[in-house]
Amino acid sequence: MTDQTAPFETMLAAYRAAVLAKDVDAFVALYDEDVRVFDMWGSWSLRGTAAWRAMTADWFGSLGDERVLVVAYEVESTVAGEMAIGHAILSYAAVDAEGRTLRSLNNRITMALRRSDGAWKIIHEHTSAPVDHQSLKAILHYEAGG
Repeated sequence: MTDQTAPFETMLAAYRAAVLAKDVDAFVALYDEDVRVFDMWGSWSLRGTAAWRAMTADWFGSLGDERVLVVAYEVESTVAGEMAIGHAILSYAAVDAEGRTLRSLNNRITMALRRSDGAWKIIHEHTSAPVDHQSLKAILHYEAGG
């Protein structure tokens, strides 16, 4: 990542491309070796690219012939020197070979990035979804203004 004006937006584009291609190496390369991820699926947190690679390989491997389209909404970011932080609403849509949507969900994402040796890497990622007070279930479909 070398775009100095919008590292978070550039990172999201690379993230989307890696997910669509189901390219574990390209996906994990976006992250700092000592990344800390607060993922909303399965565990409280993951530390380091080895743990993140294992999660990514499981995710991409579970898709079979399906691909996942990621779209970002309400993207906002701030850059301060060698650090950047951004947040967005992400839509993940699993599609079949013909491009038909099979299922979809949304979540919130926040990324902290650090520039080192001219490259931006994700040092922290946090994904979440709001929880319905009555059912205690995650709300996985976003409505603008929500």
